[in-house]
Amino acid sequence: MKIALDAMGGDHAPMVNIVGAKDALALYPKITKLFLVGDEDTLKASCKEHGLTDQRVEIIHASQVVEMHESGAKTLRSKKDSSISVATSLVKSGDADAVISAGNTGAAVAAATLKLRTLKGVERAGIASPIPNEHGICNLLDAGANPEAKPEHLVTYAVMGSIYAKQVIGVKDPIVGLMSNGEEDEKGTTFTKETFALLRQLEATGKAPFKFKGNVEGHDLFQTKLDVILTDGFTGNIILKTCEATAKAMSKWLKLEFKRSPFRLLGAAMAKGAFKSVKERSSYESYGGSPLLGVNGVCIIAHGGSSALAMQNAIRVGMETVEQGVNPHIEEALAALQ
Repeated sequence: MKIALDAMGGDHAPMVNIVGAKDALALYPKITKLFLVGDEDTLKASCKEHGLTDQRVEIIHASQVVEMHESGAKTLRSKKDSSISVATSLVKSGDADAVISAGNTGAAVAAATLKLRTLKGVERAGIASPIPNEHGICNLLDAGANPEAKPEHLVTYAVMGSIYAKQVIGVKDPIVGLMSNGEEDEKGTTFTKETFALLRQLEATGKAPFKFKGNVEGHDLFQTKLDVILTDGFTGNIILKTCEATAKAMSKWLKLEFKRSPFRLLGAAMAKGAFKSVKERSSYESYGGSPLLGVNGVCIIAHGGSSALAMQNAIRVGMETVEQGVNPHIEEALAALQ
């Protein structure tokens, strides 16, 4: 297994990328090569500082970085030697099996789409972001790659998300829901109504690799047995960031309330294990990264604020996506629907 890591991507690069890579190499002997892509001098110094001496590591120099505040797609054209561009090229050439980046999402999506192209039968790629709910993991798709999606794009997302749930998460019969403003069939915008009709039509053929739940609402993200929730990238990105902000706010409010009295602090100490479990379950660090489904290669997009643990897990997700043959299964499923 050969991994290309955009070592300059992310809010805390390159430190978290170097430490995350070091931990991944220690945990996953299947990694035969790990390419660290970025400024050579910076990466050599960081590897030395953090004790990364594994012989499987190879530094690939890239003189530029697409910063988080820059327009990803536009900047990618002017920064052709950016770390995300060079890392993605390693997958294109076959030197790497997957590319991992916590850098500029727009740049990662643009690099993967332009360099790797899309799979046969896929018009637009989509980001599948895992959200924990009462029944396991629900993948929100699309979480930001395609803000102006068409109904047929979401049908493809339903297929791709279901295949990912089957192959990587181990779900036998994936359940798909369509995000709307009500569960009734007639609810929604023209866009969601057209998407709903296409999904019902596909389900009626008996060839769909999923069960269509129908329209779902915001609370279903956490309460209902769903494996994939479909929406356009604009709405999906807002939902994802709102969920993250809500989790952070709740954690902050709880800490403030516990400090109001010694009795509350005592109770918090007694429930420390439960709070730790909830934190781990709701933290993006545990899930690592989100696959960009639909491109002809494996691209994992990690959170910009990723820690070393998150990067370690992002590498793991990339390995699992490659090992389980997600892309060949997607192409097979889409071909069957033709």
